[in-house]
Amino acid sequence: MQFSEVLGQNHIKNHLSTSVDAGRIAHAQLFVGPEGSGTLPMALAYAQYILCGNTNGENTGGNDSCNLKFKNFSHPDLHFAFPVTTSDKVKSKPVSNFYLEEWRQLLDQQPYGNLFDWYKLLGVDNKQGQIGVDEAHEIVKSLTLKSYEGGHKVMLIWMAEKMNTAAANKLLKLIEEPPEKTIFILIAEDEEQIINTIRSRCQVLHFPPLAEDAIAEALVAKYHIETSVAAKIAHQANGNFNKACDLIYQDSEDIQFEKWFILWVRSAFKAKGNKSAIHDLISWSEEIAKTGRETQKKFLGFCLNYFRQALLLNYKANDLVYLEPKSENFQLEKFAPFVHDSNILEISNELQDAIYHIERNGNSKIILTDLSIKLTRLLHKKSQA
Repeated sequence: MQFSEVLGQNHIKNHLSTSVDAGRIAHAQLFVGPEGSGTLPMALAYAQYILCGNTNGENTGGNDSCNLKFKNFSHPDLHFAFPVTTSDKVKSKPVSNFYLEEWRQLLDQQPYGNLFDWYKLLGVDNKQGQIGVDEAHEIVKSLTLKSYEGGHKVMLIWMAEKMNTAAANKLLKLIEEPPEKTIFILIAEDEEQIINTIRSRCQVLHFPPLAEDAIAEALVAKYHIETSVAAKIAHQANGNFNKACDLIYQDSEDIQFEKWFILWVRSAFKAKGNKSAIHDLISWSEEIAKTGRETQKKFLGFCLNYFRQALLLNYKANDLVYLEPKSENFQLEKFAPFVHDSNILEISNELQDAIYHIERNGNSKIILTDLSIKLTRLLHKKSQA
């Protein structure tokens, strides 16, 4: 991965390449950024810069055969760890090494992809992956060996917040005092979910969402679309290049999520004093509960964002509103007045509680039905302003 292939984030590129050139490479680093901001592509470009001895701020000028190995992410001194679970392919004790073929496919096709894309590729959407203690054993084993090419070794841990406590404790000493020339690069979207003992041992680098200009330019170059169309999609993507690519193909899960959301809020509006509408809410809950847990969590996150956008529109913060409903018979302007100071905090808390309980394997049908009934009450609350 070339630094030039990583969108935007020029200040981070300069910082990373300059630190390598000066011989100041932190042994444990944590790249934190929202989905689609480029943390994974940047980590790959950074690892290539280190391992191949490249210079002048770009992945050229170093070892040509080494740079060639990065074309298909097969450098022997580059190690990966990422969330995995059992599947048709791996029945027990899953670790990243069993899924390297699928992982390289994701890196090649969707380097800006998210956890949802990864589970979809594995066909395990109904399960929740983790970086467990078996993975930690593999990491320890692989890093105790000498590097193949006599230089650095890089361990790249993607979605590090999915590391469970047992694995984190197993790796604690190794991250604090790694073998010579061993570098850990942890990548996360939510650093608060990483235990403090791990976080405190890492040099943290925060990635902002991508600028609209950077996304628009990349869309024009990659998909050969008109500049005006690219600019509109870049605005809707809200700094997330992965979402922008989905919108190009009209393949975004957000399209289905919006249909579910509209049906949900309409049923919730009707449900006050209307028994038949309660049945609609229960049917809706049953339908969503049939999907995988990762889909449910991502959908509830989408709902949370939809309510926030409605609130911003209600309070005339139009410059911050990027969401454009795809459904012709649903207008955000008409929905916005129902989201206000008296209910937004409760709505937000209820959605986050539902995500929390689903993540911990609660009964999805009960959680979603309970959430729906609460939403009925909250949407009918009057604003105090």
